[in-house]
Amino acid sequence: MSSLSLSAEAPSAPPAAVDGVWLECIDCGDAYAPFESVRYTCDCGALLEVRYDDLPTWDDFEGRGVWRYSAALPFEEGVSLPEGDTQFHRVPRLEDEVGVESLRVKHEGMNPTGSFKDRGMTVGVRTAQELGVGRLACASTGNTSAALAAYGARAGLETLVLLPAGKVAAGKVAQASLHGARILEVDGNFDTCLDIVQDLASRGEAYLLNSLNPFRLEGQKTIGLEILEAHREDYGEYPDRIVLPVGNAGNTAALYKCFRELVQAGAMDRDEVPKLTGVQAAGAAPMVEAIEEGNDETRRWDEVETIATAIRIGNPVNAPKALPGIRETGGTAVAVDDDTITQAQRDLAGEGVGVEPASAASLAGLRKLRERGEVGDDERVVCLTTGHLLKDPDAAAAAGADPEPVPGDTAGVLEHLGS
Repeated sequence: MSSLSLSAEAPSAPPAAVDGVWLECIDCGDAYAPFESVRYTCDCGALLEVRYDDLPTWDDFEGRGVWRYSAALPFEEGVSLPEGDTQFHRVPRLEDEVGVESLRVKHEGMNPTGSFKDRGMTVGVRTAQELGVGRLACASTGNTSAALAAYGARAGLETLVLLPAGKVAAGKVAQASLHGARILEVDGNFDTCLDIVQDLASRGEAYLLNSLNPFRLEGQKTIGLEILEAHREDYGEYPDRIVLPVGNAGNTAALYKCFRELVQAGAMDRDEVPKLTGVQAAGAAPMVEAIEEGNDETRRWDEVETIATAIRIGNPVNAPKALPGIRETGGTAVAVDDDTITQAQRDLAGEGVGVEPASAASLAGLRKLRERGEVGDDERVVCLTTGHLLKDPDAAAAAGADPEPVPGDTAGVLEHLGS
């Protein structure tokens, strides 16, 4: 049975484990010591996951934020700003309009640097310290670079970020710059940047902290733990479905790992696992293509374009982990165009929830699936929004209302309002 199956048994520690933690290949099952050397993939070329021989249940968690869940992570504490414990918004007008039993929005844009990437970096940069590396690096559409720069600065480590020239929102570049990262603007798209940074990492020039790094996804799985706990507290049960934007598919993979571990620990029944539902922009939708065609792997899209810059990715490296997650949970994937993304961004803002375009893809995708009849009116749904409104101020300004010029006196203002 595949280690990625919801029916897989809890693992036993192999000789490579250190304090009950090890890395394991998702394909061949080979095991590796977690901190003996820098390793991102198996010798067979497949992806790795962090494994534990003692999986926690809900009673093992205490505190707040990401490190509330230290019993489910490789360390007791990490390089922290702190992160996690993000808002779980009620959106009553959208709930009525979409027509589901309940709708909540998990707003990851409220993390310290404004995106979910902080959850991965608190664990990933702590791992870099454990390994004793000197330089951190990532390819980014913006949010990863901002998070890595901030957490690298906190840890006192040199940080290198590779960005596709002219394709990253100004707010994100500004963050990486101010936090002291060295920024390289690459002539190419995100996938070109990732190819280069992987090559640099393989040569020992830097420690890679893209979501190819299995330790980064450990931090991101705490999104799932927070959603499940908050939803059960408010409704007495877990959500039926979690809808999330998909770029490199790291969150999809991380949430699925979260659910598998809870099932293995006996903290959650298999039939309680939410349906993982991925949403991509129509101009960058290789995961949707694979789901719709029933393929076991994604086809690389060399040309990608969308207003949702955070998910403008044509070669999702975590697809081998994410595709089984969508299928095993009974979920699906859907593509939405830029106009519907922008409208969803406006509508979320109308509920007071300010997000960047990629985040709004989750609501846009939910609406499309409701129109198709693929999401039932009796479902309890959570939409994940991944980045803050101010991550992409230009897109926010374009989606919002234009300023109205008025005279410099009260009478003039009243006359304008009256007209």
